[in-house]
Amino acid sequence: MHPFTLAVKAHHVHFTNSFSTESSISKHRLTKSLGIPKPSPPLKFLTRISGFLHFNSIDLLRNSGSKVVEGLRFDGPVMDVDEIIDCEEGGLVVETCITRTLPPALTLEHGLESISEAVNKLRTDPPSSSSGVLRFQVAVPPSAKALDWFCRQPESSEVFPVFFLSRDMENPTSKSLYLNQSRGVFGIGAAVYFTHPAWCDSEERTKPKRYLSTNPIPITTYGFMDVNFNTESSCIKHEAGSFYFFVPQIELKELDDISILAVTLAWSNGMVCTFEQAIQSFESSFCQMRCHKPYAVGYSTILSESIVRTSAEPANFSDIIILVSSHFCSSTERYNPRYVRSALTKFNMMEDKTVQMVCMNAITLGRRDFGCDFMEMILSLTCNLMCKILLQREAPFSFQFSFRFSPTLGVANNMLDNAIGMNYSLGDHVNINAVWASLLIEECSRLGLTVAPGSRSSPLAVAASTHPLITCIACYDERSLAFHALGYARGSHRPAVIITSSGTAVSNLLPAVVEASQDFVPVLLLTADRPPELQDAGANQAINQVDNDLLQSEATKVMFFFSLPAPTDQIPARMILTTLDSAVHWATSSPYGPVHINCPFREPLDNSPKHWMSSCLKGLDIWTSSIEPFTKYIQVQHSHACKSYTYCQMAEVLELVQGVNKGLLLVGAVHNEDEIWAVLHLARHIRWPVVADILSGLRLRKLLASFPETEQNILFLDHLDHALLSESVKDWIQFDVIIQIGSRITSKRISQMIEECFPCTYILVDNHPCRHDPSHSVTHRIQSTIVQFVDFLLKVQVPHRSSKWCSFLRALDMMVASEISFQICADYSLTEPHVAHELSRALTSNSALFVGNSMAIRDLDMYGRNWTTCTHTVADIMLNSEFPHQWIRVAGNRGASGIDGLLSTAIGFAVGCNKHVLCVVGDISFLHDTNGLAILKQRMKRKPILMLVINNHGGAIFSLLPIADRTEPRILDQYFYTTHNISIQNLCLAHGLNHVQVKTKVELEEALSMSQHLGTDRVIEVESCIDANATFHSMLRKFARQSADHTLNVLSQFSVPDTISCSLSICKICRMEYSLYRIQLCAPPTSSYIDHNRSRFCREGFILSLYLEDGSVGYGEVAPLEIHKENLLDAEEQLRFLLHFMTGAKISYFLPLLKGSFSSWIWSTLGIPACEIFPSVRCGLEMAILNAIAVKHGSSFLNILYPLTEIDEEISKRSTSIKICALIDSNKSPVEVASIATTLVEEGFTAIKLKVARRADPIKDAEVIQEVRKKVGHRIELRVDANRNWTYQEALEFGFLIKDCDLQYIEEPVQNEEDIIKYCEESGLPVALDETIDKFQKDPLNMLEKYAHPGIVAIVIKPSVIGGFENAGLIARWAQRHGKMAVVSAAFESGLAQGLGTYQWLKEDVTTDPISICHNSCRGFVEASVAKATHILQNLQINNDVICKTSMEEQVLRYQLNVNSKDFCSFIKVQEIGQRIDIQDNILLFLHGFLGTGEEWIPIMKAVSGSARCISIDLPGHGGSKMQNHVAKATQEITLSIDVIADVLYKLIEQITPGKVTLVGYSMGARIALYMALRFSDKIKGTVIISGSPGLRDNIARKIRRAEDDSRACSLVTHGLQVFLDTWYTGELWERPLWEDLKLCSTPLLIVVGEKDKKFKSIAEKMCYELSHGEKGSDDLRNEIYEMVEIPNCGHAVHLENPLPVIRAVRQFLTRVNQNSTSNPESNG
Repeated sequence: MHPFTLAVKAHHVHFTNSFSTESSISKHRLTKSLGIPKPSPPLKFLTRISGFLHFNSIDLLRNSGSKVVEGLRFDGPVMDVDEIIDCEEGGLVVETCITRTLPPALTLEHGLESISEAVNKLRTDPPSSSSGVLRFQVAVPPSAKALDWFCRQPESSEVFPVFFLSRDMENPTSKSLYLNQSRGVFGIGAAVYFTHPAWCDSEERTKPKRYLSTNPIPITTYGFMDVNFNTESSCIKHEAGSFYFFVPQIELKELDDISILAVTLAWSNGMVCTFEQAIQSFESSFCQMRCHKPYAVGYSTILSESIVRTSAEPANFSDIIILVSSHFCSSTERYNPRYVRSALTKFNMMEDKTVQMVCMNAITLGRRDFGCDFMEMILSLTCNLMCKILLQREAPFSFQFSFRFSPTLGVANNMLDNAIGMNYSLGDHVNINAVWASLLIEECSRLGLTVAPGSRSSPLAVAASTHPLITCIACYDERSLAFHALGYARGSHRPAVIITSSGTAVSNLLPAVVEASQDFVPVLLLTADRPPELQDAGANQAINQVDNDLLQSEATKVMFFFSLPAPTDQIPARMILTTLDSAVHWATSSPYGPVHINCPFREPLDNSPKHWMSSCLKGLDIWTSSIEPFTKYIQVQHSHACKSYTYCQMAEVLELVQGVNKGLLLVGAVHNEDEIWAVLHLARHIRWPVVADILSGLRLRKLLASFPETEQNILFLDHLDHALLSESVKDWIQFDVIIQIGSRITSKRISQMIEECFPCTYILVDNHPCRHDPSHSVTHRIQSTIVQFVDFLLKVQVPHRSSKWCSFLRALDMMVASEISFQICADYSLTEPHVAHELSRALTSNSALFVGNSMAIRDLDMYGRNWTTCTHTVADIMLNSEFPHQWIRVAGNRGASGIDGLLSTAIGFAVGCNKHVLCVVGDISFLHDTNGLAILKQRMKRKPILMLVINNHGGAIFSLLPIADRTEPRILDQYFYTTHNISIQNLCLAHGLNHVQVKTKVELEEALSMSQHLGTDRVIEVESCIDANATFHSMLRKFARQSADHTLNVLSQFSVPDTISCSLSICKICRMEYSLYRIQLCAPPTSSYIDHNRSRFCREGFILSLYLEDGSVGYGEVAPLEIHKENLLDAEEQLRFLLHFMTGAKISYFLPLLKGSFSSWIWSTLGIPACEIFPSVRCGLEMAILNAIAVKHGSSFLNILYPLTEIDEEISKRSTSIKICALIDSNKSPVEVASIATTLVEEGFTAIKLKVARRADPIKDAEVIQEVRKKVGHRIELRVDANRNWTYQEALEFGFLIKDCDLQYIEEPVQNEEDIIKYCEESGLPVALDETIDKFQKDPLNMLEKYAHPGIVAIVIKPSVIGGFENAGLIARWAQRHGKMAVVSAAFESGLAQGLGTYQWLKEDVTTDPISICHNSCRGFVEASVAKATHILQNLQINNDVICKTSMEEQVLRYQLNVNSKDFCSFIKVQEIGQRIDIQDNILLFLHGFLGTGEEWIPIMKAVSGSARCISIDLPGHGGSKMQNHVAKATQEITLSIDVIADVLYKLIEQITPGKVTLVGYSMGARIALYMALRFSDKIKGTVIISGSPGLRDNIARKIRRAEDDSRACSLVTHGLQVFLDTWYTGELWERPLWEDLKLCSTPLLIVVGEKDKKFKSIAEKMCYELSHGEKGSDDLRNEIYEMVEIPNCGHAVHLENPLPVIRAVRQFLTRVNQNSTSNPESNG
């Protein structure tokens, strides 16, 4: 027998499902057909000859205090099909794991405390169940700690197993552990274990089968295949087909953007592990873990094991505060490579590459979709398992792990190579140079340093390149090499060593040393040198490197310098070690920075032998036999008195923070994930506005939800920089306390704002002691790690004040962001701001960004944006409620902010951080460091890097500076822009790099997308232009400033109390109602064809009345046109739905800002996707709300949208009217139409639009236009509208005939919108869009892109057709942006909506006061008065003569119906809406889902109640429905099978109506509805199946489901749902599948599924297949039985997530069913 394994990548860890089965004929055939290899040979670590290992069997020799934690035994972890088949009734047990997620913890220590408190609370209040699996998990900082934690476990561990499993799957090696940050999993103890020996005795087979189900949050199990590990006898055997898997008791799992600390408790009182024993076992594991957890390791602990370090005591403690850690700090928790080597040595690990440790999700097949053929699924699963195991056995390095079974037995794979056995024979070196060089390099290795050896430094280069644990990178350019080391130190937080030869090579290190010094990055320079006797003697390549002014200047600030003597055996060799240890200690102590050791060498520089005395090695025996550095630097924790003094110093800071009124959290450069994590904790705690610099990692964050409201717990001001362009904003925004985390800020305007806020409290927090205060405004300088500072502030409560101010800031940022996004997206050329705007799309949680200086970093800081991600990983689930963000690690050389060495730094950064790095630089920066491209070809352990070069052929930043306006272009080009024509493509070709040039947005998007999957380094060159870039930046600044001014003006007009909530709600809506109006028209509307048999024409619509709680009333109009996708019935349905949600809704002050405010409000307040509201309904809703706001504040509709400032008032007096364009339906003769046009001109109209394409021949239309132009002359603007009625050829023919008629434009000339641009180009006529934009509600800017063509001269905008004023404003701005006319057009609305152009059609109106439209003799055209329109809206009087009916929110009738069954009586709670009309079978009966009630259907019932009588019930066992045995003292439990429930419902329907009903069921209710449709067609007219299933087809699947349901029932009992479970779970609801019955179905079915519900979409498709292949009727008749509808943008609960499309689908289905019922009355019998 052979193991079946499945490897599935999830979070970049291989999860492997493993199971083995007893012999069976089917399995034998499968094995034979797949060609499964023979069992693998015995594992090496089980057969190695040693003092305690034996062939094939091992007994673990434990220490007296050690303990193998057995945990609770389960079968599995994947269910064995054969065993399930053989299980008798009750022989299958599935235990459900309950997972509790705790709030994210600031540090790992806090996470441990949080879990400890949860377990202690559980212990004091233990669960009532006799068995269970309970898991606590908490998100902790994401930096790599798992390997360090494993290595810190004691050699004499008391708890086993203990393991580390690396996530590195790309050919991992032991060297990668020392080069990169190795992420993985650390676990200890076993809460649950799974074993399956290849042999099973008869007793084993008869035992109940126990499996673990972890739905919905998966738990990972770890273990080995082909291993039989007997925990009781502590014996390991190699047995093909066996396995040993377990769930750790305590586990730290490191993912890309989060680490999860979890504890699992499992108990079963009937087995070996009781609840108390499980707690005790956990305490043993927890105690060991906590006593041996990782220290706070960072730069400073590469040499030392100190917990804190502080600088010398400052002179003035009132201004400078140094925080010390009281116990544990995690801001720079990093593992130290020397611990890895030490631990792997002391643990007595054995390397065995034949062993593969596998991990898998602890799942059961019961969680899978059993709507398909179960055995077919098993076969598919098994095939996948076999294919995966074959692939694994071909890969030599599938996994990297260390696993300790006991104190004396451990096995490792890809962990131990070169890590042990490093016994040094220094005496074997041929000369003293080699001895010294070897000592230096070995000590570097022990300190965890990476070496970058340059050429020509022979002794050091040879020693480094031959050292097994040293990773070497060589480059012919020492400058690039130094920057590469700098980048590595940035990425890994560990210093790298730079080795160079003597002479100018040392001076080439200067730029990188300057950057390292200025930005506190530790690097170690080992510079080879000539011996002293060759100095100042004219020797070749000999300069004075000891007194080198360049490297010893104040600018570079080398933290430590020492010039070693030339190697000699007269000096103890340990001097070399202590010198190096001291240098690295200086480099890694705050402030970090570069250190320099000069290393002179005499000849011979090669391996030529030369005698030396070994006496210099005296005292190194202990050092050579260990792997520790020679000198350990240890700093003692500060005394209690010092801590008390520090707290006293911080008291002032705390007092300032607690007393703040307007605080700002400013986040500068943040260097690692744990610091970002801490910043998020701080931001959530203090609730201040946050300005995140591009280098903070939070500027390009990704949201884990669909709308920005999820960010409300943290207020990010991403665009404050551009808001500050507004003088009014600068005057208004004043902070009283500013906390800056991290030193440098990119934005100049933010820095200027800080200066202008002075005097204010300005607190700067950073770990170095240096002054970073260019504005000289810092009042409190706190030297501390970010985590220490945040930990301090989290202990105090910070009041949340000035909500109005914060809300204004939020609105200001939203509007500026919207404007910037609009301008960038509306410009369809590839601009540099667009690159910055879109770049974060290409970044994932496994990515990092390295950003160049000059324009690159400024554009990203100003125009970068966050995105929404739809992933649903474990990390997302854990973070979404607390931190709905994914951050991106960002780095840059901002110490000296130079443009040299950036490519080399980025490559080094990629190696150090072990992520996919995207490097963004300008062309000049790229040219500065092209030698760095040579490093890309080095064989090193790193992921591919993507370099994006913005090539504007010069230095574009100078074009944005004042000097550009005052300097001749010739001088700018030559001396500032340094214009060039160098081919970047050829440079890439020379270095063998993949290169692609992009010139459009689409090309950029494609290049970025392809690069993510390319698997190799790549350069993307973005073509740009300096002048165009300067112009576009200037335009962005202009519109951002205008947007900021406008936002402040709109919000300032309202009297907002300071204590208002962050949503800035004006007041609540008291109620909403709507009235149907019908008004007479003078003539048929031009939107419809004329019915010559009709003499009267009318227009119908609805008037919305919105009542606020203060009595203010706002009116809106909903008047859909019949030619569009909605009709009056559709609109009324949505209005009925909205009546329910509008009552009590809060109106926000943001709404008059538009620009997405309404869409956001609709979703956040009403819970409806805005795009699903019909355009006319949304237009009326917006109008009513805005009018209500205007009435409440005594203003006008126009003024609340565009408030007048003092400057604007004079201008506004000249804009008090609107020019009106006349409209003619040209269905008469040319002479008659021309006569009408002449009359309109005489009335004062200067613009006329004529409807054409009403005739069959376009020539006739052309004759009309020609005649009209002849009569009215050329001073009148003529427009024509074809309403898409012509073919392309007809439109061309018309255009040819009227090309001399001087048309202003022709609207929608062709039927096919794809022909519009071609028509513009071929006809030469100006074209306007109308119907084309009607469907552009969801993404108008992208859909309008192709219509930016200059032949499109106008956009005709009907607010009621495109979805309201917000959408209309956006499209109008787009038209203005592209130099096109924005023509606002009417859709035959009433005077309420003030449809001006069509107002002449109205014979009567809904208002008693008509609109004033008249000729203005001064201006010479017909116009409408703005003042009059404002007066009408402010004093609106409804003409009640045109009102047909008024509708308000319907009340729900609630009552109870009693239904008698055979053994019991049901008291069913009923909810009813809708009139009881005469047609008894026009009834909808709604059935809810599992654990739901009938109340969830109320909104949908109210919407549909205009078409039917709507009834919902609480199903038996749910909500308010009760059951009672007929015999009062009966003890027998009531059994609820699906038959019983169907019988209850049948009798209930008989009470409701003598006729039929239409059922609507969701999930479980859908299953019941389907059952009734198939069984009781005499009472069921039709059935709507929402997210439903016919059940489980296979008997095995049903057996698994029953076991899982029993387990869930037990869990619910434990949590207090005893009454429900006693009735519900004793039934057999899921016993009977309905798949075969579908073929016989004669009842019409509507199958509704959510777009994102993949499982039920698949089930629905299979249901449709079965229905279409029924036994009765033809295919056409069968297809009429069913319809499938997919609801967009939602998952399983479609009726709750996106109800409006569901409402329409149900109503249309009901209409169709009723029509069929009427046409086939016999079917109603």
